[in-house]
Amino acid sequence: MRILAALSGGVDSAVAAALAVEAGHDVVAVHMALSSQPQACRIGSRGCCSVEDAGDAARAAEILGIPFYVWDLAEDFEHSVITDFVAEYRAGHTPNPCVRCNEFVKFRELAERGRALGFDAVCTGHYARIADGAAGPELHRARDEAKDQSYVLAVMGREELSRVVLPLGEAPSKAWVRAEAARRGLGVSAKPDSYDICFIPDGDTRGFLRSRLGSRRGDIVGVDGAILGSHDGYWNFTVGQRRGLRLERPAPDGAPRYVVETRPEANQVVVGASELLSVDRIACRDVVWLAPDDAGAVEGAATEAFGPSLEGRRLAEVPSRVLTAQVRAHGAPSVVRGVARAGGRLVVDLARPVRGIAQGQLLVLYRGTRAIAEATIGASARAGLPGSVDEGVPDAQNC
Repeated sequence: MRILAALSGGVDSAVAAALAVEAGHDVVAVHMALSSQPQACRIGSRGCCSVEDAGDAARAAEILGIPFYVWDLAEDFEHSVITDFVAEYRAGHTPNPCVRCNEFVKFRELAERGRALGFDAVCTGHYARIADGAAGPELHRARDEAKDQSYVLAVMGREELSRVVLPLGEAPSKAWVRAEAARRGLGVSAKPDSYDICFIPDGDTRGFLRSRLGSRRGDIVGVDGAILGSHDGYWNFTVGQRRGLRLERPAPDGAPRYVVETRPEANQVVVGASELLSVDRIACRDVVWLAPDDAGAVEGAATEAFGPSLEGRRLAEVPSRVLTAQVRAHGAPSVVRGVARAGGRLVVDLARPVRGIAQGQLLVLYRGTRAIAEATIGASARAGLPGSVDEGVPDAQNC
């Protein structure tokens, strides 16, 4: 196959490209320049898309003996990822910019350009597996559970699965990948991983949002509407946050309060007791279904036999019949006890409550290791809990 390999300048994409070359594919490398100010975009292991990264990508391509190009996608990245990130916070949501980048830049834009140039597939250094199934290609968790990235790749949709090559899906560990890079003479073998939000390399998300959204004074209120303090921008607060609230009135029982909701229309931050953060019913929108042969039905007997908790278990041990849901990129999956679909909506009932779910986060459903659906969280609630801030969320029988 003719493969377009995305080289970020890190060790994962370099080894993925090397494995594609080793497999006999005709590989061409491309580095996507996503920052309009690359000189200031890496601080140690924070950030990416720097001049250093572009140079490391070029050197890796030279060592592998494959053609190398740089594509300037800074404008696309600004519009599709950064502008969306700010807009989502303005709407009171908690977005995942890495998912947005994968959806609109690393796969859609890369794949469309690749197809226009005659390439059969794109290759990236993501940790996930694509397997042949009876109904077509399937997206599965990586062999290395600690590095699995299927959660952030589910957004690409079923049609793209046949046009993506993920050589690191079978990698046993990150240590193995680094050893492979060293063995092949790739200079990035010891390069630290990038983390946090790449376009906020200093990690100061609040400062970044302030520069884009400014300040706007409003009230911090309890779930009963009582004013407890003030804030300078609801977008500076996320569900589950405890620190930095500066409340003027303590709770009657002295217990700490947490952010349970933000209300953009009223410019309010709502705080409440810890138990309000635990939810077991999640309503989602913008559903992307990756499994035409799997409607997401819960097999009650299988779920009951397995139990509501996955603590201490390897994901590879999860029976393929059991349906689970994951709500964070590195979060533990939860056993599902009910699912309902209606149009573009999805309601998921969990067998055990999870904490700190915010609008704008993603939920991915899995059947064993296979990702079957992805959706954006719109509301959540705790079934039967008085005072829930998201009352009115339908149950899985009345979606």
